[in-house]
Amino acid sequence: MQKRMRRGIGGVVCAALAIAAVLGVSCAQPASAEEGTGNMVFFRGGFMNLNQDRGGQIFTDTTGIAGANGGNAGWYAGAGLDLVMSKDVWGGMDKTWVIGEIGVQFNSINSSRVNNASGSIVNRTLNDTLVTDVRDVQLTMVTIDVAPKIKFMEGSAFRPWIIPVGLDIHVISPPSNRTQYLDLGVQFGGGFEYAVWKAFKVGVDARYHLTARLTGTNNDYFQVGPYVGISF
Repeated sequence: MQKRMRRGIGGVVCAALAIAAVLGVSCAQPASAEEGTGNMVFFRGGFMNLNQDRGGQIFTDTTGIAGANGGNAGWYAGAGLDLVMSKDVWGGMDKTWVIGEIGVQFNSINSSRVNNASGSIVNRTLNDTLVTDVRDVQLTMVTIDVAPKIKFMEGSAFRPWIIPVGLDIHVISPPSNRTQYLDLGVQFGGGFEYAVWKAFKVGVDARYHLTARLTGTNNDYFQVGPYVGISF
């Protein structure tokens, strides 16, 4: 897991350095006036990694009687809105914006062909025999977030930003051994974007999600990947 996380972090660092080198951060051109009010709709995707896999649970692989549904690496795809709240931190800092992000994200975690718990339980109940029901059992998670972004360097085509802390609501599937599937947490993140043409922007972000583990499972995860935004 640590090797995969290091590769993911190394990838975003390399991507950041490559983009910065190509664009020439030190001489970035002013952003176009056609970028609109600063609000933006964005679409993102990339690599995600759970801190701990969910193998050996009842609904993920029936405690591993026909193979474990382990693995914690996967991919994510999501979208959201950035809404400008202040363009000078309410008078506290020039050329620095405070933005409210509202986002939704689907996470697909490494899944395996293992025993399907519901099939075995039904067969055991009806026929009093233990028969495995091997199927592809998908491990997924949906994250809904509301988070403040602090975006720097107003007037530049290149703009870095950070999320000091944001609120997360998670839905895990399959449910935990407690049959619970809702979790609460916070996220921290940072990234940058570049205005490539008029209102169209590309960027890279990295985030870490820390959960309350209300489901009885460790749902913490790291993510990194690119995004495309359109200002309006």
